[in-house]
Amino acid sequence: MQLDRRAFLALSGQLGLGSTLFPGALYTLAAQAQDTAETEKLPPITPAMIDQAAALAGISLTPEQKQMMLQGLKDQRSSYEAIRKLHLPNSVPPAYIFDPLPPGAKINTEKQPPRYSRPPAIITVPSNLEDLAFASVVELGDLVRRRKVSSLDLTEMYIARLRRYNPLLHFVVTITEDRALAQAREADADIAAGKYRGPLHGLPWGAKDLLAVKGYPTTWGAGGFEKQAFDEDATVVRRLDAAGAVLIAKTTLGALAMGDKWFGGRTRNPWNPKQGSSGSSAGSASATAAGCVAFSIGSETLGSISSPSTRCGTTGLRPTFGFVPRTGAMALSWTMDKLGPICRAVEDCAMVMEAIYGPDGQDLAAREAAFNWDAGFDWRSLRVGYLKKEFEPEKATEGPEPSSGPFTEEEKKKRRERDAARARRAYDRKYDLAALEKLHAMGVSLVPLDLPDLPFGAMTPLLEAEAAAAFDDLTMSGRDKLLTEQGPEDWPNIFRVARFYPAVEYIQANRARTLAIREMAKLFAQVDIIVASTNSEQLVVTNLTGHPAVIVPNGIRGNDALAPPSQDTGEDDSIGGPGTPVSITFLGPHYQDAKLCAFAKAYQDATGFHKLHPKLPA
Repeated sequence: MQLDRRAFLALSGQLGLGSTLFPGALYTLAAQAQDTAETEKLPPITPAMIDQAAALAGISLTPEQKQMMLQGLKDQRSSYEAIRKLHLPNSVPPAYIFDPLPPGAKINTEKQPPRYSRPPAIITVPSNLEDLAFASVVELGDLVRRRKVSSLDLTEMYIARLRRYNPLLHFVVTITEDRALAQAREADADIAAGKYRGPLHGLPWGAKDLLAVKGYPTTWGAGGFEKQAFDEDATVVRRLDAAGAVLIAKTTLGALAMGDKWFGGRTRNPWNPKQGSSGSSAGSASATAAGCVAFSIGSETLGSISSPSTRCGTTGLRPTFGFVPRTGAMALSWTMDKLGPICRAVEDCAMVMEAIYGPDGQDLAAREAAFNWDAGFDWRSLRVGYLKKEFEPEKATEGPEPSSGPFTEEEKKKRRERDAARARRAYDRKYDLAALEKLHAMGVSLVPLDLPDLPFGAMTPLLEAEAAAAFDDLTMSGRDKLLTEQGPEDWPNIFRVARFYPAVEYIQANRARTLAIREMAKLFAQVDIIVASTNSEQLVVTNLTGHPAVIVPNGIRGNDALAPPSQDTGEDDSIGGPGTPVSITFLGPHYQDAKLCAFAKAYQDATGFHKLHPKLPA
C-alpha cells in the first residue's frame, strides 16, 4: 500500500503536527497511515512523502536531492526496527549525561558534620497525639530521640490520619502498613538500646509513587500500571531506611508525572478540597500539608515540587540537578529529573537532604558534592538579588481589538477568563512585594537582576522528546489509550507529537541550553541568592539549567481575594481564592543548596507562615 499526497496531509492534520518533522516523521507517517491489522509491511518512502516532511520541517529540497535521499531514508527507517526490538525498559538511560555546570565551576566536596537547630522544648506531650500531626521534623525527631513519643505511636497516628482523609483528598495509592509497623518497632528498639541513627529515626514519611519499593506496587499514577512492581528499592528509599525513617505510604502523582489526576481520581488541596493539589508531586504535598506524614519525597522535572508546594502551602527543596541519585525512580527526562523533599519547614528539608544526597554508583549524573547543613550559618554574609521584572505590574500582551463586529460568546468568555486571571495575579503580586519588604526589614540589600534574554520556551520540547523515548513502548503498543487523560495537552498526544521532533533540533536545543547555563552563571557571579516569584519564567529557566530552588509559604490569601475559576484545569497555581496559600521562591548556585536553605530558613523564621496549616474536618 502506498501513501498518496491527500492521505499524507489528512494524517498530518489529524495528528496536529507543527513545524518539526524530518526525517524521523517518515517512519511514523508510514506506520500510522496503513491498517496494521492487514499487513506488517510498511509502505515505501516516496518523493511525495519527503516533500511533505520537508515542508513541515521548514526546509526545501530539489528533485535530485530527494531522489538521492531515498535509499538513506530507507536504511534509516530499517535501523529503527532493530532498536525497537530491544524493548528498552524505562530504567535504561541514554549513553550521555547532562552536566549543569558552566566551564571553570568548582564544587566543594569536603563534607562537614551537620549542625542542626536546638529543638524547641515540648515539655508535655499532648494527651491526643494528633496534636503533633503538624509538628516539624525537628520537633518530632527530638521527641522520638528522647523517647517522649514512640515511633510506633507516631506511625499508627499518621496511618489513621491517612485513612481518614484519603477519601477527601485522594493522596494515597498504597499504605505500606506492614512494612511501616515493622520499621517503627525496630526504630523504638534501636533507640531504647542507644542505637540512634539521627533526626529522621522513627519518623513516618511518604514516597511519591514513582519510587520503587520492593513488595509493593509502583504505579507511576498511570492507568495500565496499577499492578507494576519492582524487585528492589529506590536508592532514596534505601537511604531513608538506613536513616531509620518509617515509610508509611506511596503517595499519588499525576499519571506519568503530569498534574494531579491519576488513575484513582484527582488529588485535592487540603486548604480547599474543591481544588486539585497541583502536581505532579500531588500526594506528597497534600499529605504533608494535611498533617498525614512527617515529611515526603517528591520529584521535579518542570515544576512538580514547586507547583504542589505552592498550592498546598508546603516547603519544597528542589536540589541541584545531580545532587540526589534517581536510581529506582521513574524516568521522565534524564537531563531534567530531580528528587527532593517536601516538608513543613526548611530545616526539615535540610535534614531529609542530608540523608538522601550523594552518588550511588548507579545514577551516573549524581555528582560527588558536599551538602554541609549549618543552621547557624551567617546568612547576612550572602549577596542577594531579585528578578525585578517579576515584581513589576503585568503588562498587557493581548493583540489588538477586532476592528469591527460584535464579540462572539466564546470570545467574551475567553476575555473574561483572561481578565480574571490577570486580576488574580495582580492580587497575588502584593504578597511577592511584601516578601521584598520583609527582606529589607531583615537588613537584606537587594540587587535588581534580569533573566537572560534567551528563548527558554523553545528549549522545553527536549523534555517532551526524552519523555516520548522513556515511554516509547507505550506509544508504539497503543497502551497509551489506558491513560486516564487523553486531551491535546496530555501525555498520549504529547508523546505522539514528540516523535516528530528531529534529532538535529533536539541537539540544537541542548546547545541553546548551554548558553543558558553560561548566562545564569553570570548572574550568580554577582549574587549568592536570587529572590523570585514562584509562578514565573524562572521556573522554566532554572529547571533547564539545573539550579536549586527552595519554595516557602508566603502567606494566606485574604477574604478579599478573587474567587477561583469555576473549573480548575490544574495549569495555573495562582487560581487562589480566599484562605489559600501563596509562596515565594529562593534560587541558588549549583551545589550551594545548604547556603540556599540557610537563607530560606532565615526568611521562614522571620515570617512564620510555615506554621499555618489547613483546618480539616475531625
